Amino acid sequence: MIFPALTRPRGAALGAAFAAALGLAAPAAAQTPPPAAAPAQPAPKLEPSTVLAKIDGEAITAGDVEVATEDLEQSMSSMTEPQRRDYALNYLIDLKLAAKEAEKQKLGEGEAFQKRLGYLKDRALFEELLQREAKAAVTEDRLRKLYDETAKNLKPEDEVRARHILVKTEDEAKKVEERLAKGEDFAKIAGEVSIDPGSGKQGGDLGFFGRGQMVPAFEEAAFKLEPGKVSAPVKSQFGFHVIKLEEKRTRPVPPFEQVRPQIENYVVRTAQQEFVMKLRNDAKVERTEAGKPAAPEEAPADPGAGAAGGATKTPPQ
Repeated sequence: MIFPALTRPRGAALGAAFAAALGLAAPAAAQTPPPAAAPAQPAPKLEPSTVLAKIDGEAITAGDVEVATEDLEQSMSSMTEPQRRDYALNYLIDLKLAAKEAEKQKLGEGEAFQKRLGYLKDRALFEELLQREAKAAVTEDRLRKLYDETAKNLKPEDEVRARHILVKTEDEAKKVEERLAKGEDFAKIAGEVSIDPGSGKQGGDLGFFGRGQMVPAFEEAAFKLEPGKVSAPVKSQFGFHVIKLEEKRTRPVPPFEQVRPQIENYVVRTAQQEFVMKLRNDAKVERTEAGKPAAPEEAPADPGAGAAGGATKTPPQ
């Protein structure tokens, strides 16, 4: 099976199994996303040949800006489209001015610069080739086939949805039990006294989670409960929990569209790796003695080995 259980404090995402099976990282925690901002008006699409600026008569086009934008992506992640274009254009103006000055000073004629230029050209060609391979690999049939095979091999896993009220002391937990025994609403009490900053505001709701996603004492108590039942206080390193089980279920297989980005990522990565390995296998690659990897260094001997049976002592405070 290609898809590990996603460990996080609450709310197991339905796509966790697929992300794990594909060996991809998944979000560390489920959080309520902030309200979406009103969408900004997109900047008008320009033809690549559109001239945006000139330096001593030399044109900088929209196509030039597009190339620079790809290179500057990380620097502009929070910018609007017009801001990105302006940022990239200013960068290109400075870049070309500095490049012209460097040429006047003949900085591009040295051997070291030529080697660097050759490396950058090779890297650009390498990236272009991998992008082409990635585009060819991502077909609807291939994605669907991988999804179907993975979904078929996923083992059913039990999940529970629970609420909890977390307090610092056992006495406080017992007071919560007394209030519940009098018929007070669990979610209302959670909102008033729970010290869990996340779930407390949600009436203690933790969403669905599977085994291995909560601390052991909490997990054991939650999975033993029947829907609608409340546990006795459960102690953990966070304090004392009073747990209410809402429902049990077998984790459903996430729909194709939900996990499509993860599947695409896996297909692209696999296709690129296989392509590079094929290039290596089809070529005669030889490393000289100087180019061979160095032998791993031996670990230094433990000066304390043999003393007191190798026991580790706690250093003085």
